[in-house]
Formats: sequence, C-alpha cells, structure tokens
Amino acid sequence: MKKVRKKKYELRLYIAGNTSKSVAALKNLKRYCEEHLKDQYSIEIIDLLLNPQLAEGDQILAVPTLVKKVPAPVRKIIGDLSNEEKVLVGLDIRPATVK
Repeated sequence: MKKVRKKKYELRLYIAGNTSKSVAALKNLKRYCEEHLKDQYSIEIIDLLLNPQLAEGDQILAVPTLVKKVPAPVRKIIGDLSNEEKVLVGLDIRPATVK
C-alpha cells in the first residue's frame, strides 16, 4: 500500500500588536488548521510593530494579513479570518469530510 504524502502548508500571519482583530485572526487560523490540516502546517507570526521592515518582503499593506507561502501559488487573505469558507477557498483547502 502506497503512503500518500500530504501537502505541508507554510503560513505567515502578519499582525500589528495585540489588537482584537489580530487576536481573532490567530484564533480563527489555528482552529481552521487543526480542523482541516491536522499536523500538516506551520504558522509564523510576524508582529509589524516589532519588525516593520518585514512587511516589504511579502508586500503587506494591511493587517492582519495571512500569507500562504507553500504550497504554491502564494496567496494572501486580509482581515480577521472570521469567514471560514473564504479562508479555506483562499488557501485552496478542501474541508475535512465527516465520517
């Protein structure tokens, strides 16, 4: 039996301090990842108040912004990530099926 290798998602969340939108975005992102990408993801959190120079690399114009680095193509989603369907479509994630 062949082992199917799942894609590993590399996600980067840009925030600006501990605002309510930043907290909500991180909470929502973690929940979606646990539900749909179990053990197949990594999240890097970048606080632009501490490291503003890092915004240029991914051309960040607003926060919070989620950037999917891998798998290609690179995708960006702006906001608190409260719309699960929009986030899953934006990240090209198929919802986990209920068995």
